Amino acid sequence: MEGPRVRITDPYIELHTGPGRGFPVFHVAQRGDWIELRSRHTDWFRVRTDAGKVGWVDRAQLSTTLSESGGPTSFRDIVLDDYLHRRAEFGGGWGHFNGSSMFKLWGTYNLNDIFAVELSAGQVQGLYSGTSYWMLDIVAEPWADRRLSPFFGIGVGKIDNIPNASLVSDISNNAKLANATVGVRYHLTQRLIARMDWTEYTAFISSGQTAQYHALAVGLGFFF
Repeated sequence: MEGPRVRITDPYIELHTGPGRGFPVFHVAQRGDWIELRSRHTDWFRVRTDAGKVGWVDRAQLSTTLSESGGPTSFRDIVLDDYLHRRAEFGGGWGHFNGSSMFKLWGTYNLNDIFAVELSAGQVQGLYSGTSYWMLDIVAEPWADRRLSPFFGIGVGKIDNIPNASLVSDISNNAKLANATVGVRYHLTQRLIARMDWTEYTAFISSGQTAQYHALAVGLGFFF
């Protein structure tokens, strides 16, 4: 199956043997030549010249080419298409959990255009104890097609609190955990996303007792 053809307007473009600058240049196509776009790997396109040479070209070099209709070739939609059809996201963030420093990791899998499941885990280092937790959430992102997109989540998990070794009179404890989250994602560029979220936690300790926690985190994630 043939792909779209574009015409070179720069003095030349370089064809690499593979999709990356680490692969050597083996051919140079000249201004005025037509090339066929056959496939893509991230920002690299596999092309075929009219002379039958097949190689890989960086998207930046193709951005000045002309389409068969004579207009400029646009690759913005290709990058946007990756974002709109993202299925999974992984990332890490930093913040505060009840005033103590926190680090957390998350992984998200999109079930459809709106709903996703997310698994997260965090580590909190307080003055008198260390805390770790994990959560499994259902996340709703009603405007997932926007570059700046709010999201909401609810979930359950577990929290473990371990007192510092110097506090010999304290004991470790753990509890079931429920949470509600509101946050926002921003598509920075290519496959990189910035994220900020605020979460309210309820820990079910024992005998009907509960404890409330809150956390603010910012971080970076990548999607594919």
